[in-house]
Amino acid sequence: MLLWFAVAAPFLVAEVFRSPMVDYRMVALGALLPLLEVFTGGAFVLHTLAAPVIVLTVVMGATTGRRLLRRRLLGIPIGMFFHLVLDGTWASTKLFWWPVFGLSFDELELPEATLVGWRLVLELLAVSLAVVAWRRYGLDDPEARRRLVRTGHLPPAVRAIGRR
Repeated sequence: MLLWFAVAAPFLVAEVFRSPMVDYRMVALGALLPLLEVFTGGAFVLHTLAAPVIVLTVVMGATTGRRLLRRRLLGIPIGMFFHLVLDGTWASTKLFWWPVFGLSFDELELPEATLVGWRLVLELLAVSLAVVAWRRYGLDDPEARRRLVRTGHLPPAVRAIGRR
């Protein structure tokens, strides 16, 4: 489900926030980070609300007085928050609100494991979102693509879409 998180999170952030300075590369990275728990054999801290809150706190504290670095790094916890939404972690009270309902991760499976039947559908939806993003954000323009790869930002004209 790599595409689902790597495409859907930045797309939703772009559509919801329309921020000129979000680094969409960092949003995608943050949305993919919890997938590292595949190697733990089950759900762990990265699939809890505590993880993005801690990362957000660290980013805010570590970047005091460094505004540009802060803007770039804020995409990581934002992506992590969106991962929790996109994989339905919020539906598992014990996992989402850890450690409020206990410290143990025993018997808590990865939310992605419960979406087994939906994997292909979600990946195809991600491809569809990528096509929509390609068109909506003008990524057929080589300069727009270079800007996205180099800075993580979408073209300035895109930010005005939907504003009146």
